[in-house]
Amino acid sequence: MNYTLIGFIIYLLGLLIAGFLTYKMNSNHEDYLIAGRKLNPWVVAFSERASGESAWLLLGLPGLAMTIGLIEIWTAIGCIGGIILSWYIIAKDLRVQTEKYKSITLPNFFLEKTGGKSKAIPIISMIIIIFFFTFYLAAQFNGAGKVLKVTFGIDPLIGALIGAIIIIFYTMMGGFSAVAWTDLVQGIIMIATLIVLPIAGMIELADQGSTLTAGVLKANEGYKIANNDFMSITGGKTGWALIAVIISGLSWGLGYLGQPHLLTRFMAIRSANEIKISRRIAITWAIPAFTGAFAIGLVGLSLYGREMFTDPEFLMPFLATKLLPSWVAGIFISGAVAAMMSTADSQLLVITSTVVEDFYHKALNKKVSQKKLLNLSRIVTVIIGVFGFLLAVTSKKLIFSLVSYAWSGLGASFGPALLLLLKWEKTTQEGVLAGMITGTLTTIIWSEITILDNFISVRFVAFIFAFIAVVSVSLLTQKKVKAYND
Repeated sequence: MNYTLIGFIIYLLGLLIAGFLTYKMNSNHEDYLIAGRKLNPWVVAFSERASGESAWLLLGLPGLAMTIGLIEIWTAIGCIGGIILSWYIIAKDLRVQTEKYKSITLPNFFLEKTGGKSKAIPIISMIIIIFFFTFYLAAQFNGAGKVLKVTFGIDPLIGALIGAIIIIFYTMMGGFSAVAWTDLVQGIIMIATLIVLPIAGMIELADQGSTLTAGVLKANEGYKIANNDFMSITGGKTGWALIAVIISGLSWGLGYLGQPHLLTRFMAIRSANEIKISRRIAITWAIPAFTGAFAIGLVGLSLYGREMFTDPEFLMPFLATKLLPSWVAGIFISGAVAAMMSTADSQLLVITSTVVEDFYHKALNKKVSQKKLLNLSRIVTVIIGVFGFLLAVTSKKLIFSLVSYAWSGLGASFGPALLLLLKWEKTTQEGVLAGMITGTLTTIIWSEITILDNFISVRFVAFIFAFIAVVSVSLLTQKKVKAYND
Protein backbone atom coordinates (compact mmCIF):
# COMPACT_ATOMS: atom_id res chain seq x y z
CA MET A 1 0.00 0.00 0.00
CA ASN A 2 1.39 3.42 -0.99
CA TYR A 3 0.99 5.48 2.17
CA THR A 4 2.71 8.45 0.56
CA LEU A 5 0.02 8.60 -2.09
CA ILE A 6 -2.78 8.07 0.43
CA GLY A 7 -1.52 10.94 2.61
CA PHE A 8 -1.25 13.19 -0.39
CA ILE A 9 -4.76 12.39 -1.65
CA ILE A 10 -6.25 13.06 1.80
CA TYR A 11 -4.57 16.45 1.82
CA LEU A 12 -5.95 17.38 -1.63
CA LEU A 13 -9.44 16.28 -0.64
CA GLY A 14 -9.17 18.54 2.40
CA LEU A 15 -8.52 21.50 0.13
CA LEU A 16 -11.56 20.73 -1.99
CA ILE A 17 -13.72 20.42 1.12
CA ALA A 18 -12.43 23.81 2.29
CA GLY A 19 -13.66 25.32 -0.96
CA PHE A 20 -17.15 23.93 -0.40
CA LEU A 21 -17.31 24.95 3.27
CA THR A 22 -16.25 28.54 2.62
CA TYR A 23 -18.49 29.01 -0.44
CA LYS A 24 -21.33 30.50 1.61
CA MET A 25 -18.99 32.85 3.48
CA ASN A 26 -18.92 35.09 0.41
CA SER A 27 -22.03 37.21 0.35
CA ASN A 28 -20.42 40.12 -1.50
CA HIS A 29 -17.38 41.21 -3.45
CA GLU A 30 -15.44 42.41 -0.39
CA ASP A 31 -15.91 39.01 1.26
CA TYR A 32 -14.56 37.25 -1.83
CA LEU A 33 -11.46 39.44 -2.16
CA ILE A 34 -10.40 40.25 1.45
CA ALA A 35 -12.72 38.11 3.63
CA GLY A 36 -14.61 41.20 4.80
CA ARG A 37 -11.60 42.34 6.88
CA LYS A 38 -12.53 39.77 9.55
CA LEU A 39 -9.53 37.43 9.77
CA ASN A 40 -7.87 36.70 13.10
CA PRO A 41 -4.13 37.43 13.53
CA TRP A 42 -3.01 33.77 13.47
CA VAL A 43 -4.71 33.12 10.14
CA VAL A 44 -3.32 36.36 8.70
CA ALA A 45 0.25 35.56 9.79
CA PHE A 46 0.29 32.00 8.46
CA SER A 47 -1.51 33.04 5.29
CA GLU A 48 0.99 35.82 4.61
CA ARG A 49 3.94 33.50 5.17
CA ALA A 50 2.53 30.56 3.20
CA SER A 51 1.64 32.86 0.31
CA GLY A 52 4.96 34.65 0.42
CA GLU A 53 7.13 31.55 0.21
CA SER A 54 6.08 29.52 -2.78
CA ALA A 55 7.62 26.70 -4.78
CA TRP A 56 10.89 28.59 -4.80
CA LEU A 57 11.41 28.16 -1.02
CA LEU A 58 10.78 24.39 -1.04
CA LEU A 59 12.35 23.66 -4.42
CA GLY A 60 14.25 26.66 -5.79
CA LEU A 61 16.28 27.78 -2.75
CA PRO A 62 17.41 24.24 -1.73
CA GLY A 63 18.40 23.62 -5.35
CA LEU A 64 20.50 26.78 -5.45
CA ALA A 65 22.09 26.06 -2.07
CA MET A 66 23.09 22.62 -3.33
CA THR A 67 24.42 24.06 -6.59
CA ILE A 68 26.48 27.03 -5.34
CA GLY A 69 26.78 26.51 -1.56
CA LEU A 70 27.00 28.97 1.34
CA ILE A 71 27.10 32.08 -0.82
CA GLU A 72 23.35 31.66 -1.30
CA ILE A 73 22.91 32.58 2.37
CA TRP A 74 22.62 36.24 1.29
CA THR A 75 19.29 35.42 -0.34
CA ALA A 76 17.96 33.92 2.89
CA ILE A 77 19.15 36.92 4.90
CA GLY A 78 17.60 39.32 2.40
CA CYS A 79 14.23 37.57 2.51
CA ILE A 80 14.09 37.47 6.31
CA GLY A 81 15.00 41.14 6.41
CA GLY A 82 12.31 41.99 3.87
CA ILE A 83 9.66 40.12 5.87
CA ILE A 84 10.58 42.03 9.03
CA LEU A 85 10.54 45.37 7.19
CA SER A 86 7.15 44.80 5.58
CA TRP A 87 5.51 43.87 8.88
CA TYR A 88 7.04 46.83 10.73
CA ILE A 89 6.79 49.68 8.23
CA ILE A 90 3.90 48.72 5.91
CA ALA A 91 1.37 46.45 7.64
CA LYS A 92 -0.38 48.68 10.19
CA ASP A 93 -0.47 51.84 8.09
CA LEU A 94 -1.86 49.93 5.12
CA ARG A 95 -4.60 48.28 7.22
CA VAL A 96 -5.69 51.62 8.68
CA GLN A 97 -5.56 53.62 5.48
CA THR A 98 -7.22 51.10 3.18
CA GLU A 99 -10.20 51.00 5.54
CA LYS A 100 -10.26 54.79 5.67
CA TYR A 101 -10.38 55.01 1.87
CA LYS A 102 -12.67 51.96 1.55
CA SER A 103 -10.13 50.24 -0.69
CA ILE A 104 -10.10 46.46 -1.12
CA THR A 105 -7.20 46.29 -3.60
CA LEU A 106 -3.77 47.90 -3.75
CA PRO A 107 -4.41 49.78 -7.05
CA ASN A 108 -7.71 51.05 -5.66
CA PHE A 109 -5.86 52.41 -2.62
CA PHE A 110 -3.36 54.16 -4.91
CA LEU A 111 -6.26 55.72 -6.78
CA GLU A 112 -8.27 56.86 -3.77
CA LYS A 113 -5.30 58.14 -1.75
CA THR A 114 -4.15 60.33 -4.66
CA GLY A 115 -7.55 61.86 -5.35
CA GLY A 116 -9.58 59.16 -7.08
CA LYS A 117 -9.55 60.77 -10.53
CA SER A 118 -6.92 58.99 -12.62
CA LYS A 119 -8.15 56.01 -14.62
CA ALA A 120 -4.54 55.40 -15.63
CA ILE A 121 -3.65 54.01 -12.18
CA PRO A 122 -6.08 51.04 -12.21
CA ILE A 123 -5.47 50.31 -15.90
CA ILE A 124 -1.67 50.32 -15.67
CA SER A 125 -1.81 48.39 -12.38
CA MET A 126 -3.93 45.73 -14.05
CA ILE A 127 -1.47 45.35 -16.94
CA ILE A 128 1.50 45.06 -14.55
CA ILE A 129 -0.22 42.56 -12.26
CA ILE A 130 -1.46 40.32 -15.06
CA PHE A 131 1.93 40.37 -16.80
CA PHE A 132 4.15 39.52 -13.81
CA PHE A 133 1.71 37.35 -11.89
CA THR A 134 1.18 35.09 -14.86
CA PHE A 135 4.88 34.16 -14.71
CA TYR A 136 4.62 33.72 -10.95
CA LEU A 137 1.52 31.56 -11.30
CA ALA A 138 3.20 29.44 -13.96
CA ALA A 139 6.10 28.79 -11.57
CA GLN A 140 3.70 27.31 -9.02
CA PHE A 141 2.01 24.98 -11.51
CA ASN A 142 5.46 24.05 -12.80
CA GLY A 143 6.49 23.19 -9.25
CA ALA A 144 3.50 20.93 -8.75
CA GLY A 145 4.49 19.02 -11.87
CA LYS A 146 8.06 18.54 -10.59
CA VAL A 147 6.99 17.32 -7.15
CA LEU A 148 4.51 14.79 -8.50
CA LYS A 149 7.05 13.60 -11.07
CA VAL A 150 9.67 12.81 -8.42
CA THR A 151 7.23 11.37 -5.89
CA PHE A 152 4.80 9.34 -7.95
CA GLY A 153 6.35 9.20 -11.40
CA ILE A 154 3.48 11.24 -12.82
CA ASP A 155 4.22 13.07 -16.06
CA PRO A 156 4.99 16.74 -15.17
CA LEU A 157 2.26 17.91 -17.55
CA ILE A 158 -0.36 15.79 -15.75
CA GLY A 159 1.02 16.86 -12.37
CA ALA A 160 0.75 20.52 -13.27
CA LEU A 161 -2.79 19.92 -14.54
CA ILE A 162 -3.84 18.24 -11.27
CA GLY A 163 -2.42 21.10 -9.23
CA ALA A 164 -4.03 23.72 -11.44
CA ILE A 165 -7.50 22.13 -11.31
CA ILE A 166 -7.53 21.88 -7.51
CA ILE A 167 -6.19 25.40 -6.95
CA ILE A 168 -8.58 26.99 -9.43
CA PHE A 169 -11.54 25.10 -7.99
CA TYR A 170 -11.19 25.92 -4.30
CA THR A 171 -10.15 29.53 -5.01
CA MET A 172 -13.12 30.02 -7.32
CA MET A 173 -15.50 28.50 -4.77
CA GLY A 174 -14.32 29.97 -1.49
CA GLY A 175 -12.46 33.15 -2.44
CA PHE A 176 -10.18 34.75 0.13
CA SER A 177 -11.70 32.90 3.07
CA ALA A 178 -10.85 29.54 1.50
CA VAL A 179 -7.39 30.80 0.58
CA ALA A 180 -6.61 32.17 4.05
CA TRP A 181 -7.83 29.16 6.04
CA THR A 182 -6.13 26.63 3.77
CA ASP A 183 -2.99 28.78 4.02
CA LEU A 184 -3.06 28.28 7.79
CA VAL A 185 -2.83 24.52 7.33
CA GLN A 186 -0.36 24.83 4.47
CA GLY A 187 1.88 27.14 6.49
CA ILE A 188 2.02 24.62 9.33
CA ILE A 189 2.92 21.78 6.96
CA MET A 190 5.56 23.90 5.23
CA ILE A 191 7.37 24.86 8.44
CA ALA A 192 7.28 21.25 9.64
CA THR A 193 8.82 20.15 6.34
CA LEU A 194 11.57 22.74 6.52
CA ILE A 195 12.50 21.80 10.08
CA VAL A 196 12.19 18.02 10.06
CA LEU A 197 13.67 17.20 6.65
CA PRO A 198 17.13 18.73 7.21
CA ILE A 199 17.27 17.08 10.66
CA ALA A 200 16.49 13.72 9.04
CA GLY A 201 19.28 14.39 6.54
CA MET A 202 21.81 15.12 9.28
CA ILE A 203 20.78 11.92 11.10
CA GLU A 204 21.42 10.00 7.85
CA LEU A 205 24.85 11.61 7.58
CA ALA A 206 25.61 10.62 11.17
CA ASP A 207 24.60 7.01 10.40
CA GLN A 208 27.15 7.09 7.58
CA GLY A 209 29.81 8.30 10.02
CA SER A 210 29.85 11.82 8.63
CA THR A 211 28.56 15.29 9.46
CA LEU A 212 27.03 18.10 7.44
CA THR A 213 30.28 20.10 7.54
CA ALA A 214 32.38 17.09 6.52
CA GLY A 215 29.96 16.22 3.73
CA VAL A 216 30.02 19.71 2.24
CA LEU A 217 33.82 19.86 2.55
CA LYS A 218 34.12 16.58 0.69
CA ALA A 219 31.82 17.78 -2.07
CA ASN A 220 33.70 21.07 -2.17
CA GLU A 221 36.96 19.39 -3.12
CA GLY A 222 35.47 18.22 -6.39
CA TYR A 223 34.28 21.65 -7.42
CA LYS A 224 37.20 23.93 -6.67
CA ILE A 225 38.31 23.42 -10.26
CA ALA A 226 35.24 25.39 -11.31
CA ASN A 227 36.13 28.13 -8.79
CA ASN A 228 33.10 27.29 -6.65
CA ASP A 229 33.92 27.38 -2.94
CA PHE A 230 30.84 25.83 -1.32
CA MET A 231 32.08 26.49 2.21
CA SER A 232 32.54 30.24 1.78
CA ILE A 233 29.84 32.90 2.04
CA THR A 234 31.84 34.79 -0.58
CA GLY A 235 31.98 31.80 -2.94
CA GLY A 236 35.61 32.59 -3.67
CA LYS A 237 34.60 35.91 -5.23
CA THR A 238 36.33 39.23 -4.59
CA GLY A 239 35.92 42.88 -5.49
CA TRP A 240 32.82 43.98 -7.38
CA ALA A 241 31.80 40.39 -8.15
CA LEU A 242 31.39 39.77 -4.42
CA ILE A 243 29.53 43.05 -3.84
CA ALA A 244 27.17 42.25 -6.73
CA VAL A 245 26.39 38.80 -5.30
CA ILE A 246 25.65 40.22 -1.84
CA ILE A 247 23.43 42.98 -3.26
CA SER A 248 21.65 40.43 -5.44
CA GLY A 249 20.82 38.24 -2.46
CA LEU A 250 19.85 41.02 -0.07
CA SER A 251 17.71 42.73 -2.74
CA TRP A 252 15.15 39.94 -2.47
CA GLY A 253 14.04 41.72 0.70
CA LEU A 254 12.96 44.83 -1.22
CA GLY A 255 10.36 42.80 -3.11
CA TYR A 256 8.30 42.14 0.02
CA LEU A 257 7.30 45.81 0.15
CA GLY A 258 5.39 45.58 -3.13
CA GLN A 259 3.87 42.10 -3.51
CA PRO A 260 0.09 42.61 -3.88
CA HIS A 261 -0.79 39.06 -2.76
CA LEU A 262 1.04 39.62 0.55
CA LEU A 263 -0.16 43.17 1.12
CA THR A 264 -3.74 41.96 0.82
CA ARG A 265 -3.22 40.01 4.06
CA PHE A 266 -2.48 43.21 5.93
CA MET A 267 -5.76 44.65 4.67
CA ALA A 268 -7.78 41.61 5.76
CA ILE A 269 -6.93 41.44 9.47
CA ARG A 270 -9.89 42.34 11.68
CA SER A 271 -8.06 45.05 13.64
CA ALA A 272 -4.95 47.12 13.06
CA ASN A 273 -4.09 46.67 16.73
CA GLU A 274 -3.65 42.92 16.14
CA ILE A 275 -0.90 43.47 13.56
CA LYS A 276 1.75 43.11 16.28
CA ILE A 277 0.50 39.58 17.10
CA SER A 278 0.63 38.54 13.45
CA ARG A 279 4.05 40.16 13.09
CA ARG A 280 5.57 38.05 15.87
CA ILE A 281 4.12 34.86 14.42
CA ALA A 282 5.30 35.65 10.87
CA ILE A 283 8.87 36.45 11.90
CA THR A 284 9.04 33.39 14.15
CA TRP A 285 7.96 31.31 11.14
CA ALA A 286 10.38 32.91 8.68
CA ILE A 287 13.71 32.41 10.45
CA PRO A 288 13.60 28.59 10.82
CA ALA A 289 11.90 28.25 7.43
CA PHE A 290 14.70 29.90 5.46
CA THR A 291 17.36 28.25 7.58
CA GLY A 292 15.76 24.87 6.89
CA ALA A 293 15.44 25.44 3.15
CA PHE A 294 19.10 26.37 2.99
CA ALA A 295 20.06 23.33 5.08
CA ILE A 296 18.13 20.99 2.77
CA GLY A 297 20.37 22.08 -0.10
CA LEU A 298 23.55 21.45 1.90
CA VAL A 299 22.26 18.06 3.10
CA GLY A 300 21.53 17.04 -0.49
CA LEU A 301 24.99 18.17 -1.55
CA SER A 302 26.60 16.18 1.27
CA LEU A 303 24.62 12.99 0.70
CA TYR A 304 24.45 12.81 -3.09
CA GLY A 305 26.72 15.42 -4.67
CA ARG A 306 25.81 17.84 -7.44
CA GLU A 307 25.76 15.26 -10.27
CA MET A 308 22.85 13.30 -8.78
CA PHE A 309 20.29 15.68 -10.28
CA THR A 310 19.97 17.03 -13.80
CA ASP A 311 17.50 19.48 -12.27
CA PRO A 312 18.49 20.54 -8.71
CA GLU A 313 14.91 21.58 -7.97
CA PHE A 314 14.00 17.90 -7.68
CA LEU A 315 16.05 17.68 -4.47
CA MET A 316 13.44 18.30 -1.77
CA PRO A 317 10.84 15.67 -2.81
CA PHE A 318 13.66 13.21 -3.53
CA LEU A 319 15.05 13.63 0.00
CA ALA A 320 11.61 13.23 1.55
CA THR A 321 10.98 9.90 -0.18
CA LYS A 322 14.49 8.62 0.62
CA LEU A 323 14.89 9.69 4.24
CA LEU A 324 11.43 9.54 5.79
CA PRO A 325 8.77 6.89 6.44
CA SER A 326 6.33 6.82 3.54
CA TRP A 327 3.40 8.30 5.48
CA VAL A 328 5.58 11.18 6.76
CA ALA A 329 6.96 11.70 3.26
CA GLY A 330 3.37 11.95 2.03
CA ILE A 331 2.68 14.76 4.47
CA PHE A 332 5.87 16.61 3.55
CA ILE A 333 5.31 16.19 -0.17
CA SER A 334 1.98 17.82 0.58
CA GLY A 335 4.05 20.59 2.20
CA ALA A 336 5.86 21.21 -1.06
CA VAL A 337 2.63 21.35 -3.02
CA ALA A 338 1.16 23.45 -0.20
CA ALA A 339 3.83 26.06 -0.84
CA MET A 340 2.80 26.28 -4.47
CA MET A 341 -0.92 26.21 -3.85
CA SER A 342 -0.86 28.84 -1.10
CA THR A 343 0.90 31.25 -3.46
CA ALA A 344 -0.99 30.35 -6.62
CA ASP A 345 -4.41 30.79 -5.04
CA SER A 346 -3.44 34.23 -3.71
CA GLN A 347 -2.11 35.27 -7.11
CA LEU A 348 -5.30 34.15 -8.77
CA LEU A 349 -7.30 36.34 -6.41
CA VAL A 350 -5.08 39.38 -6.94
CA ILE A 351 -5.38 39.09 -10.72
CA THR A 352 -9.13 38.63 -10.37
CA SER A 353 -9.42 41.66 -8.09
CA THR A 354 -7.53 43.96 -10.44
CA VAL A 355 -9.53 42.89 -13.50
CA VAL A 356 -12.95 43.02 -11.83
CA GLU A 357 -12.60 45.67 -9.13
CA ASP A 358 -9.92 48.03 -10.45
CA PHE A 359 -10.63 47.84 -14.18
CA TYR A 360 -14.24 46.77 -14.70
CA HIS A 361 -15.79 48.36 -11.60
CA LYS A 362 -13.61 51.46 -11.11
CA ALA A 363 -11.90 52.38 -14.39
CA LEU A 364 -14.89 51.54 -16.58
CA ASN A 365 -17.26 52.76 -13.84
CA LYS A 366 -19.66 49.86 -14.25
CA LYS A 367 -22.52 50.10 -11.76
CA VAL A 368 -23.48 46.50 -11.09
CA SER A 369 -24.70 44.52 -8.10
CA GLN A 370 -22.37 42.90 -5.58
CA LYS A 371 -23.72 39.51 -6.68
CA LYS A 372 -22.75 40.14 -10.29
CA LEU A 373 -19.28 41.30 -9.27
CA LEU A 374 -18.89 38.14 -7.18
CA ASN A 375 -19.90 35.88 -10.08
CA LEU A 376 -17.68 37.79 -12.50
CA SER A 377 -14.76 37.36 -10.10
CA ARG A 378 -15.25 33.59 -10.14
CA ILE A 379 -15.29 33.51 -13.95
CA VAL A 380 -12.10 35.59 -14.19
CA THR A 381 -10.42 33.32 -11.61
CA VAL A 382 -10.98 30.30 -13.86
CA ILE A 383 -9.82 32.08 -17.04
CA ILE A 384 -6.60 33.38 -15.49
CA GLY A 385 -5.89 29.99 -13.91
CA VAL A 386 -6.13 28.26 -17.29
CA PHE A 387 -3.85 30.85 -18.89
CA GLY A 388 -1.24 30.39 -16.13
CA PHE A 389 -1.34 26.63 -16.62
CA LEU A 390 -0.72 26.99 -20.36
CA LEU A 391 2.31 29.19 -19.69
CA ALA A 392 3.60 26.67 -17.12
CA VAL A 393 3.57 23.75 -19.54
CA THR A 394 5.25 25.74 -22.33
CA SER A 395 7.96 27.47 -20.26
CA LYS A 396 11.42 25.89 -19.99
CA LYS A 397 12.71 28.19 -17.23
CA LEU A 398 13.51 27.00 -13.70
CA ILE A 399 11.08 27.94 -10.92
CA PHE A 400 13.70 30.19 -9.31
CA SER A 401 14.14 32.17 -12.54
CA LEU A 402 10.41 32.67 -13.06
CA VAL A 403 9.84 33.77 -9.48
CA SER A 404 12.87 36.09 -9.47
CA TYR A 405 11.61 37.87 -12.58
CA ALA A 406 8.07 38.32 -11.27
CA TRP A 407 9.27 39.23 -7.77
CA SER A 408 11.50 41.98 -9.15
CA GLY A 409 8.79 43.40 -11.38
CA LEU A 410 6.06 43.48 -8.74
CA GLY A 411 8.32 44.68 -5.94
CA ALA A 412 9.72 47.56 -7.99
CA SER A 413 6.41 48.52 -9.60
CA PHE A 414 4.41 48.78 -6.36
CA GLY A 415 6.88 48.84 -3.43
CA PRO A 416 8.36 52.37 -3.77
CA ALA A 417 4.98 53.89 -4.64
CA LEU A 418 3.28 52.26 -1.65
CA LEU A 419 6.06 53.08 0.80
CA LEU A 420 6.10 56.74 -0.18
CA LEU A 421 2.32 57.01 -0.36
CA LEU A 422 2.08 55.77 3.23
CA LYS A 423 4.98 57.78 4.63
CA TRP A 424 5.42 60.92 2.50
CA GLU A 425 2.57 63.39 2.14
CA LYS A 426 3.91 64.96 -1.07
CA THR A 427 3.45 61.79 -3.13
CA THR A 428 1.19 62.49 -6.13
CA GLN A 429 -0.73 60.32 -8.57
CA GLU A 430 1.75 61.31 -11.27
CA GLY A 431 4.58 60.16 -9.02
CA VAL A 432 2.82 56.85 -8.36
CA LEU A 433 2.33 56.29 -12.08
CA ALA A 434 5.95 57.16 -12.82
CA GLY A 435 7.14 54.70 -10.18
CA MET A 436 4.98 51.85 -11.46
CA ILE A 437 6.01 52.36 -15.08
CA THR A 438 9.71 52.80 -14.21
CA GLY A 439 9.77 49.67 -12.06
CA THR A 440 8.13 47.60 -14.78
CA LEU A 441 10.21 48.83 -17.71
CA THR A 442 13.48 48.61 -15.80
CA THR A 443 12.74 45.01 -14.85
CA ILE A 444 11.88 44.01 -18.41
CA ILE A 445 14.80 45.81 -20.10
CA TRP A 446 17.51 45.16 -17.49
CA SER A 447 16.65 41.44 -17.31
CA GLU A 448 17.15 41.07 -21.06
CA ILE A 449 20.64 42.60 -21.06
CA THR A 450 22.83 39.89 -19.53
CA ILE A 451 25.87 42.07 -18.96
CA LEU A 452 23.80 44.54 -16.91
CA ASP A 453 22.07 41.89 -14.81
CA ASN A 454 25.44 40.26 -14.10
CA PHE A 455 26.88 43.62 -13.11
CA ILE A 456 24.15 44.30 -10.51
CA SER A 457 20.80 42.61 -9.82
CA VAL A 458 17.69 43.91 -11.54
CA ARG A 459 15.82 43.48 -8.23
CA PHE A 460 17.96 46.23 -6.70
CA VAL A 461 18.21 48.54 -9.70
CA ALA A 462 14.51 48.48 -10.60
CA PHE A 463 13.47 49.30 -7.02
CA ILE A 464 15.92 52.19 -6.70
CA PHE A 465 15.02 53.65 -10.10
CA ALA A 466 11.29 53.42 -9.29
CA PHE A 467 11.83 55.08 -5.89
CA ILE A 468 13.69 57.97 -7.54
CA ALA A 469 10.93 58.27 -10.15
CA VAL A 470 8.17 58.57 -7.54
CA VAL A 471 10.04 61.23 -5.57
CA SER A 472 11.23 63.32 -8.52
CA VAL A 473 7.93 63.32 -10.42
CA SER A 474 5.95 64.04 -7.24
CA LEU A 475 8.15 67.07 -6.55
CA LEU A 476 7.82 68.27 -10.15
CA THR A 477 4.03 68.03 -10.22
CA GLN A 478 3.76 69.91 -6.91
CA LYS A 479 0.24 68.72 -6.12
CA LYS A 480 -0.57 68.29 -2.45
CA VAL A 481 -1.98 64.98 -1.34
CA LYS A 482 -3.92 65.08 1.88
CA ALA A 483 -1.94 63.09 4.41
CA TYR A 484 -3.65 60.63 6.67
CA ASN A 485 -3.74 61.74 10.30
CA ASP A 486 -3.96 59.31 13.17
